[in-house]
Amino acid sequence: MAHVEPYEPRPGPGPNELRFLYREESQAKRRKEARPGLWMAVAIYVLFSATDLLLIPDVALYTITARFAVGLTALLTLEGQLRRGVATQWLDMTCAAAIIFGYVGWLWPTSLGADRQAVAYYMVFGTIFMMSANLFFTFSFKTSIITSTIILCILYVVNYFVPASLTYKMVFGTFYVSCFTFTSYVNWKLNEERYNVFLNALEAKIQHKEATERGKALLRLSRTDPLTGLENRRAIDEKLRDCWSDWQKLGIRFAAILIDVDFFKKFNDCYGHQEGDRCLIHVANALSDLVRQHNGSIGRYGGEEFIVLARMNDKDQVADLAQAICRTVEDLALTHELRRDGTSIVTVSVGAAFTRTQAGGKLEKIIHEADRALYLAKAGGRNCARLFDPTDPQSSDESENIAALLKIAVERDLVSLVYQPIQDVASGRFEAVEALMRLKMLDGILVPPSLFIPVAERTGAILELGRWAIRKVCTDMLAHDHVRLVSVNVSPIQLKTPGFATSVAGILGETGVAGSRLAFEITEGRELEMDSDILRCISDLKLLGIRIWLDDFGTGFAGLSWLRLIDFDTVKIDRSFLHDCGTPKGMAMLQDIIALVRNRGHKILVEGVETDEQMALMREFGIDKVQGYHVGRPLPAASFQAKRPVQKRPFTVLKSA
Repeated sequence: MAHVEPYEPRPGPGPNELRFLYREESQAKRRKEARPGLWMAVAIYVLFSATDLLLIPDVALYTITARFAVGLTALLTLEGQLRRGVATQWLDMTCAAAIIFGYVGWLWPTSLGADRQAVAYYMVFGTIFMMSANLFFTFSFKTSIITSTIILCILYVVNYFVPASLTYKMVFGTFYVSCFTFTSYVNWKLNEERYNVFLNALEAKIQHKEATERGKALLRLSRTDPLTGLENRRAIDEKLRDCWSDWQKLGIRFAAILIDVDFFKKFNDCYGHQEGDRCLIHVANALSDLVRQHNGSIGRYGGEEFIVLARMNDKDQVADLAQAICRTVEDLALTHELRRDGTSIVTVSVGAAFTRTQAGGKLEKIIHEADRALYLAKAGGRNCARLFDPTDPQSSDESENIAALLKIAVERDLVSLVYQPIQDVASGRFEAVEALMRLKMLDGILVPPSLFIPVAERTGAILELGRWAIRKVCTDMLAHDHVRLVSVNVSPIQLKTPGFATSVAGILGETGVAGSRLAFEITEGRELEMDSDILRCISDLKLLGIRIWLDDFGTGFAGLSWLRLIDFDTVKIDRSFLHDCGTPKGMAMLQDIIALVRNRGHKILVEGVETDEQMALMREFGIDKVQGYHVGRPLPAASFQAKRPVQKRPFTVLKSA
C-alpha cells in the first residue's frame, strides 16, 4: 500500500562521535587558517629585526639572517604541502617547527652578544614564541604543549650556559615557567571553549536541519494524496499553472489527461471499501510507472479520478499515451465481476486535451476540454480514450455555447415540448403520446436533440429540464384530460439523483394528476448502470403508479439484465430492427427479439413505422403498440387541446315490481 512516510527525528551522535566530528571540523579550520597564520607570523618575526639592530647590534646580522632563513623555509615548505594536499597534521607540524626553529635561530645568536645586560633583558622576548604556540595558532592542545615545552627546555639549556648571576637565572627561569603554565592553561580553556562552541553550533545545526526536514515533510504531506502516495489536487494545480505559464510564455506544449476508473462505485459495493482502496493503489502505481517514462506528472484529482500532465510535441504522442494508459490498467487484470457490460476486469476511461493556440484563453480551458473528452469516452462505451477534437460538435466550443444556453432555456422559453402519437395496433386508437423536447437558439434556430441532450446530461442541466418537462406534461396534457397517457424520457442521471421520485410525487400532487397517467421511458445503454439507487428510484416511481418503459431495446449492452431485474410495462424495440426487415436475416432478428420480449411478459412497442407494409407486418406479428410517421408526426400541445371524449358505459334501469 502506497503511503507517505511520516517524519521521525534521528537520534543524536554519541560522545565519541562528537569528538570525532570536532576533530574533523577543527582540522578543516586549522587547514584553512594555516597559510594566513604562518604568513602573518613570519612577517612579524622578520619585522622584529629592528629590535635586533637596536639591542644586539653586534650579532644582529646573524639573527636577521636566521629570521629570513627560517621564515622563507617555513613558507616554502607550507606552500608545497598545500599544493600537494598533505594531511592537516603535517601542516601543524610545519607551523610548530617554524616556531621552534625561529626561536632557536633568534635565541642562539642573541646569547652570544657582547652586551650581557642587553642580552639578558632581550631574552625575555622568547616568551612570545611560547605564546605563539599556545595562543596564536589553533593547534590541538597536545601539539601546543609539546611545542611550548620544547621552547621551555631550549631556554633552560641556553640559560644554563649564559653567564649570569644565580638570582637572574632563577628569576628568569621562574618567569618562563609562569608563562608556560599560564599560556598552557589559557590554551586548554580556549580548546574547551572551542569544543563547547562546536557543540552549540552542532546542536543549532541539527535543530535547523530537523526543522527543515520537518517542514519539508509537512509540505510533502500537504501536497500528497495519503492513499495512493501520488500528488494531490493542490500539487497538480501548481504544476498545471507552471505548464500553462511555460506554454503561454515559451510555447512549450503540454497535454492534460483525465482518467476515471470505470464503475468504481460498483466495485466498492461488491468488494468493500478496503478492496476499493487497494484497487486505486494498484492503478496509481501502474500509471505512475508509465507516466514517469514520459517525464510527466500524475496526481489523484478526486475519488476514482486521476490526472496526468505531460509536456509533448504533437497530438499523436498524446493519443499514444492515452491509449497506453487504458492498456496499462487493463493489463493489471483486476477482477470486477459486477459490471455486467461484457467486461469482468477493472478498466479506465480516458479524456485528453492538448494545447492548440497560445493567444488568450484561461488556465481552466484545457481541463474543461479534457473533461469533455472524458465524458465522450464514458458515453462511447468506456475502457477507451478520447482526444478532445474542437471540430466535434459534442466536444467543441459549440457545446459550451449550448451549455450556457441550457442555463437560461426554461427562463427564456427557449425549450418546448412536442408530442408524437402512439397507436394501439389491435384497436387502431391513439392510446398515448410521447413528449419530445425541443430547444431553440436565441435567434430561433432549432438545436437537434442529439446535440443538446448529451450536453444537458454532461452539465447536469437535464435535472431542471426533466422536472420542467414532467410539470409541463401534467399541466398542458393530463390535468385537463387531453390525452389518456403521456410518456416522458428520463435520463439515468435523473434516476440517480436523490429525491427524484419525491419531486415527481410533488408535481403529481400539485397538478392533481394520477401517476398511472404517466410513463417514464428509460433508454437502454451503458449509462444505465446496475445501480442500487436507480433500482430503488424505479421501485418508488412504480409505487406512485407511474409506468416504466424500456426505450430503444436492442441498441445497448445491458438490456437482458434489465429485463430480468425490472418488470417493465412496455418495451420499445428500436426502429433499426424494423427497417432491416428487407433482408431475411433482418426479419429473423426482429422476430427473435419480439419472441424474447413476449416470453418475458412485457407489452411491445415498435418505433419507426413509416409505411403501410410495415404497419401490416406489425399486425401480423401481433405487436401491441406502434409509433412513427405513418401513425403521426410530433405535434405541439395545441393540436391535442380538444377534450378527449369520455367513453360511457351502458347501464340498465331497474324497475320496481
